Amino acid sequence: MGYLLGLDIGTSGVKGLLLSEEGEILLTKTENHPLSTPRSGWAEQNPEDWWDATRKCIGGLIDESGIDAADIRGISFSGQMHSSVFLDENMEVIRPAILWSDTRTSSQCQEIYNRAGGLEELISLVSNPALEGFTAPKILWLRENEAENFAKVSLVLLPKDYIRYKLTGEKHMDVSDGAGTLLMDVVKKDWSDALLDKLELSRDILPPLVESTAITGRVTEKAARETGLKAGTPVVAGGADNACGAVGSGIIKEGRVMVSIGTSGVVVAFSRKAVADQKGRIHLFNHSRPDSWYMMGVMLSAGMSFSWLKKSLFANEFDYDRLNEMASDVSPGSEGLIFLPYLYGERTPHADANARGVFFGISGKHEQKHFVRSVMEGVTYGLNDSLELIKEQGVEVNEIRAIGGGARSLVWQQIMADIFGQEISLLNVEEGPAFGAALIAGVGVGTYSNFEEAEEGIIKVVKTIPPRNENIDTYREYYSIYRNLYRSLKGDFADLARLE
Repeated sequence: MGYLLGLDIGTSGVKGLLLSEEGEILLTKTENHPLSTPRSGWAEQNPEDWWDATRKCIGGLIDESGIDAADIRGISFSGQMHSSVFLDENMEVIRPAILWSDTRTSSQCQEIYNRAGGLEELISLVSNPALEGFTAPKILWLRENEAENFAKVSLVLLPKDYIRYKLTGEKHMDVSDGAGTLLMDVVKKDWSDALLDKLELSRDILPPLVESTAITGRVTEKAARETGLKAGTPVVAGGADNACGAVGSGIIKEGRVMVSIGTSGVVVAFSRKAVADQKGRIHLFNHSRPDSWYMMGVMLSAGMSFSWLKKSLFANEFDYDRLNEMASDVSPGSEGLIFLPYLYGERTPHADANARGVFFGISGKHEQKHFVRSVMEGVTYGLNDSLELIKEQGVEVNEIRAIGGGARSLVWQQIMADIFGQEISLLNVEEGPAFGAALIAGVGVGTYSNFEEAEEGIIKVVKTIPPRNENIDTYREYYSIYRNLYRSLKGDFADLARLE
């Protein structure tokens, strides 16, 4: 029997997954690694910590599963997007990687707009707005603040690409991750020489671009000794974590959308056309399926809002099951209580770091249970913002597949169906980006002829949640108020930020 190995280089740890070629998940394993926050708003990691965690994860999977490493047919990766690894001419790490969640680059984002000629021109070049999390502003920050380190830069990689280099000695980046650097022409699938020229950056510091399914090298003898893998095992490029998550949820056909309620909230829609939002409210990235794209909206505090409620408002007095029971005892609309889930600012659709959380409409009749349900509803309204923007771009939404912690809550499932006004599909497997990476490995090495074959018989819809017609109109009215609240408070959010 042969196996496929998927590895997700995440922010909190490395997750590995062994998948049989028949589609059975044999074993998963996670090795955590540390996060450093040397200053407020900064987030950094040592790439060698990723490698240490990867070695342990692979070795543990092989040992605990009892398989022969020679039976692993292919390996592929998912990885946190945008996070920058700066390497010198000897491929040594120059400084800690600056992560996607790092917000130090606000002035560099404005510089990119100025050099590019404004938002509209930037979107014409790379299909996306400049945000602090992206890679390009991190490179400019290094040039402006650590000139000595910038002078040493020979290559910039993303986390999974660095780990893949450690396994193979080869330097590549796949287009799904390249799209998140803000330096790649998403439509042409090549580095944007026009933007690089405007930013005065050399194309030489960027690796060759490949498709997610490309074989980018084989495990070296040295890496084999360090990990327990067999030397010569094919290594497939892989994809950005959201692209791999889409693959692992079967979002490989037009009309399918993935809604994920994890710490953050993500809405991903498959598209055969590269149509960018000219206002920059929603992202357009390359899919791991060749010649495809996906539109993505991201809200920063989805499941995080619910965990904040549990910890900060209820002092962890109730477990999640009890909170779900409380929410189910409240009618749709939470009797006039509306929650804005902007605890740490927002990304889609407002891209406003100053936005903050709000409970609106509090009255003497509201009890703890109303606050619980209003948080669920507020997060879902925020996800609906992204869904509406995707529809606005002309993308069909025929099926919504829900994953993440929120998808496990019966009451939250129904809230999603009612607010979206569409049936929600639940899947038989939810192992996240590492699972998608394993499927990509299978397509890359020829175990599956294409993504449709990889999905067939493996990813199944096991339950559907239809909307309740009597709730759709109620939520439509509340959603209208929800949208107006941000517009009304935008200036106040900015004034509050100045006071802070």
